[in-house]
Amino acid sequence: MRITGYRTLTTAQRWGRPVGDANGVYADGVMPVPVVIVETDEGITGVGLGPHVEAEAIFAAIDGQDPRAVTALYDRMLRHTFKAGHAGVVFGTIGAFDTALWDIKAQAVGEPLWRLLGGSDRVVDAYASGLDIGLTDDELVATYQVYAERGLRAAKLKGGLDIERDLHRLSLVREVLTEAAHGRRPGLMLDANESWSRKQAVRHVGELERALDLTWIEEPVRRWDADGLAAVSRGVRAAVASGENLTGLEQFGPLIAAGGVDIVQTAAVWGVTHFLRVAALAHAYDLPVSPIGNTPVALLHAATSVPNHLVSELQGLRPPIGVAMDLHVEDGAFVLGDTPGLGIRIDETAMTSARQRTAHAPDGPHIRPERAGRRLLAVTPGPCRSTAEGTFDTMGMEDR
Repeated sequence: MRITGYRTLTTAQRWGRPVGDANGVYADGVMPVPVVIVETDEGITGVGLGPHVEAEAIFAAIDGQDPRAVTALYDRMLRHTFKAGHAGVVFGTIGAFDTALWDIKAQAVGEPLWRLLGGSDRVVDAYASGLDIGLTDDELVATYQVYAERGLRAAKLKGGLDIERDLHRLSLVREVLTEAAHGRRPGLMLDANESWSRKQAVRHVGELERALDLTWIEEPVRRWDADGLAAVSRGVRAAVASGENLTGLEQFGPLIAAGGVDIVQTAAVWGVTHFLRVAALAHAYDLPVSPIGNTPVALLHAATSVPNHLVSELQGLRPPIGVAMDLHVEDGAFVLGDTPGLGIRIDETAMTSARQRTAHAPDGPHIRPERAGRRLLAVTPGPCRSTAEGTFDTMGMEDR
């Protein structure tokens, strides 16, 4: 079997409500989803959900190769990009190709990827993650009631701009999940998306912990700040989770060595091989791993085969436009199917005909606010609903 070509597509995830985090919000709830499809001379095609930046140069590393040599091809793609730097969206493109190759390899032997990788159980524990910072209280409650109906008993909220607001919103979700679980205590997490300084993180989380039991605080400071993450971990009771924006084992090493991360995260967009290697590194330090992403299907398959998987993120309950997957959510977990490969089917007609946003919006969570990490107060001057930074800058001085 030989790799003969590739195609790139772009579809969209439509949430039907605002989605975002401390850095900004997509008010229309539409998020672009890039797709890579790898073709072979035996008619088997693989699908990877992820960027296709520098795709032609990266594909040159695997063109004509046997796709079943997927881990060797992963390293080959890294070698072909080392001068430009295999990080960011380039690393994501490598991850998309890598995921597609794993899809092909599993299809070639007629097995779902979770079985090929050595998993014994198709069930992967999940937690709810609504990208919810732009929601009103009523919308927040309604959103997490839907998750609770699927059996989810843990939730991660977006926050970090206002202590009182975060406390209020976490309490609302706690009530929803507690009621659904007939009084059992739910798991609660908060994601600050790198919006704090070290001291802000300790103060903010410490105040929340006066009233709540937080399972983890996610990305409290910058992703590469090993000493800062370690200082936060020492200063709060909650675990510190981070890693979704790190690209390569060389970036995880300093954080783990410094004691800066208690829960190691990897993003679905970086690919299966990356996840397996990070999971092995974390396991050597007796640390759990947790996949992150809106459509983490490939890492769900991989998670079944590692001994230190903790829980996986469940964002949307519907897949991107034109994407169908052989999995469902039941009793608080993803349940993977038996379709060979990843179990992904692509409807290119649906993708093409749908109106999509294929470029970044002028504002949103992909743009870091100018004063992130340099805000003085943790107070809210008014309603927290607009996508403008002036309204969301609620930990800052009132200079609007």
